[in-house]
Amino acid sequence: MQRARDADPPPATVADIARAAGVSTATVDRVLHGRPNVRPLTAQRVLRAAAALKAVPEDAARRALAPPPMEVAFLLPAGTNRYVRMVADAVGFAQDSLRPYNVRCRVHEVDSFDPAALAFALLRHGRAAQGIALMGVEHPLVRDAVRALAARGVHVVTLITDVADSPRVAYVGIDHRSAGRTAALLIGRLSGGRGGEVATIAGSLGYRGHEEREMGFLGAMRESFPELRVIRALEGRDDADSNYRHARALLERHPDLVGLYNIGGAADGVGRALRESGRAGRVVFVAHGLTPDTRALLIDRTLDAVLTQSPQSVVHAAVRILANVRDGCDPMAGVEAVRFSIVMRENLP
Repeated sequence: MQRARDADPPPATVADIARAAGVSTATVDRVLHGRPNVRPLTAQRVLRAAAALKAVPEDAARRALAPPPMEVAFLLPAGTNRYVRMVADAVGFAQDSLRPYNVRCRVHEVDSFDPAALAFALLRHGRAAQGIALMGVEHPLVRDAVRALAARGVHVVTLITDVADSPRVAYVGIDHRSAGRTAALLIGRLSGGRGGEVATIAGSLGYRGHEEREMGFLGAMRESFPELRVIRALEGRDDADSNYRHARALLERHPDLVGLYNIGGAADGVGRALRESGRAGRVVFVAHGLTPDTRALLIDRTLDAVLTQSPQSVVHAAVRILANVRDGCDPMAGVEAVRFSIVMRENLP
């Protein structure tokens, strides 16, 4: 004769959960119905007891017990820099892949060329965010804002360009001196030994990254290509129209111009000036950041080479560093260094 199965135990009551958690039934009721005025540790104790008594599904309890996501603010320059827009897009596209880090990322456009505005934005967004990824100029006001955030426990990572002598957690980006030296080598070699002048256009030498690129470029030019004279960098604030005007003026004033190095963004403005002057393909042109604009310039041979770093790698590295710090780990644990690659017409990805 088949024995009857043991009857399922009766469902746990609010009183059962209260006894197991060592709290009142009113507290259990508030936790289970998501009402306020319960300390986080008490709520965790109630949810663990409820899950053990099978009063709530275990996965629901795990979700409820999970800490709230870390708020990360990406402060990126406003303007026409297509590469920066790609970094901003990468933040949005990466939300699913960033879910294991338990973060919520938001992009905010700021006037990164204005130190006072940038410092104000840092302090304002630092009130709501636990982590900030910053691309901005190096300036005492910006350094002081980063110090103030660090004192409040807000972690700052610098992106693409660094802010030296500040308590930022880490810098995420390439070795800019190496990039500048590489640009010099490309222009020097591709110019075929011609003597003449080479011009540089930066976004702003207030960006430490742009300053270091120029320093690397000048050093390599002096060492390896003494036949080429470098014209002091102009600053176009990574704006296509400004870069266009600078490039047009350079081409008019320097008929023997051999090369152009666009240290910052908005290379499309320089490309437009080269095409309109009829000197596209005759002036060696090297730029930064593979974007739809620079891709088109490579294809039509206006641009000779692009030094680029993956926007996705920059975003993921920044988030992982901030998550590591939040979790008490080595900031650079599991983080690969960001490197640049050289892209030419023949190896376009």
